[in-house]
Amino acid sequence: MYLGLDLGTSGVKALLIDGDQKVIGSGHGDLDVSRPHSGWSEQDPADWIRAAEEAVGELKAQHGVELAAVKGIGLSGQMHGATLLDERDQVLRPCILWNDTRSHAEAAKLDADPRFRKITGNIVFPGFTAPKLAWVKNNEPAVFDKVRWVLLPKDYLRLWLTGEHMSEMSDSAGTAWLDVAARKWSQELLAATDLEEQQVPSLVEGTEQAGSLRSELASRWGMNDGVAVAGGAGDNAASACGMGTVRPGHAFVSLGTSGVLFAANGSYLPNPESAVHTFCHALPNAWHQMGVILSATDSLNWLSEITGKEASDLTGELGEALKAPTGVTFLPYLSGERTPHNDAAIRGVFAGLGHESSRAVLTQAVVEGVAFAFRDSQHALHQAGTELGRVTAIGGGSRSRYWLKAIATALQIPVDIPADGDFGAAFGAARLGLIAAENADPYEVCIAPATAETIEPDAKVGDAYAHAYERYRALYPAIKGVS
Repeated sequence: MYLGLDLGTSGVKALLIDGDQKVIGSGHGDLDVSRPHSGWSEQDPADWIRAAEEAVGELKAQHGVELAAVKGIGLSGQMHGATLLDERDQVLRPCILWNDTRSHAEAAKLDADPRFRKITGNIVFPGFTAPKLAWVKNNEPAVFDKVRWVLLPKDYLRLWLTGEHMSEMSDSAGTAWLDVAARKWSQELLAATDLEEQQVPSLVEGTEQAGSLRSELASRWGMNDGVAVAGGAGDNAASACGMGTVRPGHAFVSLGTSGVLFAANGSYLPNPESAVHTFCHALPNAWHQMGVILSATDSLNWLSEITGKEASDLTGELGEALKAPTGVTFLPYLSGERTPHNDAAIRGVFAGLGHESSRAVLTQAVVEGVAFAFRDSQHALHQAGTELGRVTAIGGGSRSRYWLKAIATALQIPVDIPADGDFGAAFGAARLGLIAAENADPYEVCIAPATAETIEPDAKVGDAYAHAYERYRALYPAIKGVS
């Protein structure tokens, strides 16, 4: 048996698979996000441990015998978070999360240093870890002076699981401290934020072992001593492992809290000017590119809170057939945007509202706005040298066929829906646990699921979507000056 632990923004998921990669069961623990100021987003790392305990505890209650047979554990996690520990491994402040944009000034200053783009292959985005440390030094110097360790969220869970300060390439590539081509920390970039290499964890590949489960936890969960804990992956690379998106030419679109257009690459292909992320993959000698939008299903969840209707009910009101855009346009920049704008200050907007703009019209505009944001990412990937022939849909939002039809039509490529099953980040993490425990071939383990259905672009509204996208594109520069 093999266990995947996925630390997301809204919860921790524990997924148990057997040697044939059949899902045995899952457990979940909820998490909340604290937003004490505009643009801030934080979590208490103690809540991650509590949620992980709840998730594994649920698995133990339902599948205790199978859990006892676990040989390997893989980790997946939300990327970029700054988890700061002192010399006794005590948390110094709440973790600053991936969608926190307070460090936009620090990010701009670091990005102006040409060494960062040259070494990392990426723009220094405000959500990345390095500018957060610069912000802490500028605004909380007493905290900064006590920092002994900077860990990414999933690697804090690893510390709890194993006692080891370790990380892996895919997650670390999102810090702005990694030499992404060489797959190692850059002492030069760490020094630019007044840190030393001894303050960041040692690195392994995501498929390699990075510690063993502590005896205390093994005993509590009914497991044997010495269970291997894999390096794991950042959430998007883990999802790619779960989807089998590991070979060049394979791609997926993720409709989660944030949105990701992810393409696997067999070589390092940076193009930071396009605002595309170029990161190490979780597998050795592999990389990936992705366009990232900060508010995907979060945009619909926001509308759900405003209207008092469940998100699924809102999309249900749209019906089955894809509608031509109404003239109401939504920019999904509720917490700024990454690809293609790299703008932490921009905020969302509805344009074209009239007396006739019903709740359904607003929902349709939100769905289209997110689809057009993916179109922006597709264009950015094109500029970075990556062409997408088709994508596979994953994430909670992919349950909406209407949304997938909108994405297929906006991108003008087919969208594949995988056969029933759980192929997300937790499944990818479990696969990495299997590979590390058994020294298995990653490409034999990380195969793609069967396709249950393919959604083609809707030719009937293709031209209308193209015109609506041009209107969408024109809005950003129009509101940037007043935002």
